[in-house]
Amino acid sequence: MTIKLFILVLYFGVLFFIGWWSSKKIKDIKDYYVGGKKLGYWVVAFSTRATGESAWLLLGLTGLGAIVGISAFWVVLGEVIGVSLAWIFMAKKFKRITDKFNSITVPDYLVSRFKSKTNNLRLLSSIFLSFFIIIYVSAQIDATGSAFEAFLNWNYFFGAIVGYGIVLLYIIFGGFVAVAWSDLIQGSLMFLALLILPIIGYISYSNNIPLFESIKKIDPGLLSIWGPGGFNSINIATIIGYLCIGLAFLGSPQIFVRFMSIKSEKEIDKGKWVAILFTLITDSAAVMIGILARSFFTDLGSDVESILGNNGQNSLILMVEYLLPLTFVGIYMAVVLAAIMSTVDSLLVLASSTIVRDIYQKIINPKTHVKDLIGISRLTTFIMASIALTVAIIVAISTPERTIFWFVLVGFHGIAASFCPTIILSLFWKGFTEKGAISSMIVGFLAVLFFKFIMPKVEYIGIYFDKIAELAPALLLGLLTGYIVSKIYPNKELEDEFKKISK
Repeated sequence: MTIKLFILVLYFGVLFFIGWWSSKKIKDIKDYYVGGKKLGYWVVAFSTRATGESAWLLLGLTGLGAIVGISAFWVVLGEVIGVSLAWIFMAKKFKRITDKFNSITVPDYLVSRFKSKTNNLRLLSSIFLSFFIIIYVSAQIDATGSAFEAFLNWNYFFGAIVGYGIVLLYIIFGGFVAVAWSDLIQGSLMFLALLILPIIGYISYSNNIPLFESIKKIDPGLLSIWGPGGFNSINIATIIGYLCIGLAFLGSPQIFVRFMSIKSEKEIDKGKWVAILFTLITDSAAVMIGILARSFFTDLGSDVESILGNNGQNSLILMVEYLLPLTFVGIYMAVVLAAIMSTVDSLLVLASSTIVRDIYQKIINPKTHVKDLIGISRLTTFIMASIALTVAIIVAISTPERTIFWFVLVGFHGIAASFCPTIILSLFWKGFTEKGAISSMIVGFLAVLFFKFIMPKVEYIGIYFDKIAELAPALLLGLLTGYIVSKIYPNKELEDEFKKISK
């Protein structure tokens, strides 16, 4: 226990140092929210992936590998496709246009892109962002409490509060610069930890029969690419849902704000290969950790969730404790917390920016001095984090059967469905209008709630929508709505302007 605590204290000390060091670089609101647009490709690539993966990668995807076996690799494929599309086809164009507009938030970009004469678009996008960010951050705080409970036998609620306090401190002082550099460190830890553990697990495997033969004896369905039960309509719907997870990377603000922060388009060309390889290697390793955990800790007829936790989300923790010395258990605990915090810090800075920049400065009090905005930003970060902590505690009390996989995806998909259709159409279609953007965001937002909580209950077809999940249909409806409304209410002047800015 003492060794674990020492390693954690050391790790948190590094984070606090980053926060202090970053605070020296903050001169104005642009520095606080996008690092002055001077970050290099390594920092941005690791930051986008650490933010995009979070606790879901280490606890959720490893658990999925344990429960469904090799069919979890469809998630890997979906994520690699999504990351590749975002970096190869969208990042440079988004960077170029946001630089022309001098945007420092996603709502900034949207308002400039559509030459908005009202505050409707800015206000709407800010509300949607804040709503889903609170859910998403709550999920990460929930994971923090679970991690402290699993590794140190701390009370869940005490662990959640400790994690909340640590992240809050270094963000408040260092802003986006602290977030980006801490994400580089945390992303590196995640990469190494996930790469090394399945190798150690495979070397340590001592069964008399080959690994995959052992898995086959436990459940032959674990070796089916279609999933347990083989090729059937339910599994096809499930695979579609796995593949569509990567759609969330095609415009989510917490990812795309990092494309604003990179110092040049040339850096994007370098960073895309780092981001793609990071995704392929870490996601594949996470699935293998889950499969190994199934072989190490379960047998034919075992109650899997009673051994590996809800949806197998304790698989990585059990593997670490079984295979590694105590010192390394402490390191892996730091890695799990790194994954969680790399997402929490990014989302809190994003939430703060949308409240302070897009609502307070642009709508409520445009005459506010720039220097005052930094202090207001820090206060806003504290308030948003506190609300998220409260939500996490309420959910933990009222829904003890929740899983990290489910909780994270609700927030992640909510942000994606509200913004991805609008970002995609705004970058690639000259005929897209402000009314189309507003309609797209509203429909995407409502569709996530509809396909998450209502459609799965519909007789006969509900089970398929439950497996496909809410993101794909919500994103499709958002795209369709944006197109139709823009066709009904065209804007020729905006089309001509788009031709100029997109060159």
